[in-house]
Amino acid sequence: MDEQTPRPPSRRTVLRGTAGAAGAALGIGALGDRTAASAPTAAPGAATAPERRGTTMAGVPFEGRTTVRVGIVGLGNRGTSMIGNFLALPRVRVVALCDPVRTKVERASATVVSAGQPAPALYAHGEDDYENLCARTDVDFVYVATPWESHFPIARTAMLNGKHVGVECPVAMELAELWELVDLSEQTRRHCMQLENCCYGRNEMRVLRMAHAGRFGELLHGAGAYNHDLRDLLFSPTYYEGPWRRLWHTRLRGDLYPNHGFGPVAGYMDLNRGDRALTISSFATPALGLAEYRAARVPSGDPSWKETYVNGDRTISLLQTAKGRLIRLEHDVSTPHPYNRINSLGGTRGIFEDYPARIYLEPDHKDDQWGDFGAYAAEFDHWLWKEHADPPGGHGGMDYIMVYRLMQCLQLGLPPDFDVYDAATWTAPLPLSHASIKAQGAPQEIPDFTRGAWLAARAGVDSTKPS
Repeated sequence: MDEQTPRPPSRRTVLRGTAGAAGAALGIGALGDRTAASAPTAAPGAATAPERRGTTMAGVPFEGRTTVRVGIVGLGNRGTSMIGNFLALPRVRVVALCDPVRTKVERASATVVSAGQPAPALYAHGEDDYENLCARTDVDFVYVATPWESHFPIARTAMLNGKHVGVECPVAMELAELWELVDLSEQTRRHCMQLENCCYGRNEMRVLRMAHAGRFGELLHGAGAYNHDLRDLLFSPTYYEGPWRRLWHTRLRGDLYPNHGFGPVAGYMDLNRGDRALTISSFATPALGLAEYRAARVPSGDPSWKETYVNGDRTISLLQTAKGRLIRLEHDVSTPHPYNRINSLGGTRGIFEDYPARIYLEPDHKDDQWGDFGAYAAEFDHWLWKEHADPPGGHGGMDYIMVYRLMQCLQLGLPPDFDVYDAATWTAPLPLSHASIKAQGAPQEIPDFTRGAWLAARAGVDSTKPS
């Protein structure tokens, strides 16, 4: 339905009324309501995999189609910035747009029309109108770029309506939600993906190919982070639609955004493809940065003065894998520092460190002097970056590369480069770091979302160029 036609019954109403029937048909039950204020929890024995109710989605290809029809939910900063990447690709149509702020939907629609595509259907009737978008029969893929607490219900609704879905970070906020997304993907045969753009950065993809070629020797350790000073944006009255992101700092202590750092390192180490993450131990500093910034910069009458911040300014987590490798993750958005995702990988033959990019490998380098990482571009740059040497879009082109590759897999009927198991694994440090910090750093088990399929090697982001 578009804005000019009568609205059908709310999809939320339909889902509530049919939850039992859908659960019986799919072998699942309805999920209880959750609110954004709920702090993630990790119950004892949470790492024990529930009984599988479907079959694995590892290596399952898309159906293949001539044209990919995309519905976009969430048209804030991220969603709006990504529209151009979809519109830049042949045989990709943006057919539906959704956001509770009508002006944002109308502005995005004008962008689609100006690119020469038909006017998309618009959904701006409140927070739940995404349900009507997901119910359309002319949408193949739903892209979700909304506040974090809504990622899970939108992804769930998309799959229950037979749509593949890609979600911005993090894919969900609770461990139970991650398991439900895994089960739904297996039962509906729809892919649910964490759209981790950092996996498609040029440096990350070069390191990935070098690791797989054995240039680092046997891999030993890696590190990743989201250390990004967001204080200005977190207190901006206009940048985010409300204070939703800042409010998470009042609700839990943990790594709120592990995916950017974890995703690339997981690729280097073939997690869920021959190795897997077993445990996580997390620690946090006191929560001082946001309150100090507020005292110096925010007027006393601002609503933020009612908030009490509890999330540590820097969270540091240490993960161990089944092969004994170590991964360090960091999160810090509330103290002054230059942007840094760390992006490091070390093995028995050397190490790479980013920000700035530098490398030391035997026998190429000696005398404890860093080498030129650019010297490895010709041999090890991924085919995507060789084919798109100067890609458009944000974040240095990685956004475009990610969307290009995803649409290519959908069109050609290829398996996606990462799947629901990766989405759940990369997001699991969020609730588990909270649990570990509450337990004074005690290790928390990371579930095997693949239910044993991690033992088998299979392709990931280090893909072969399709013929």
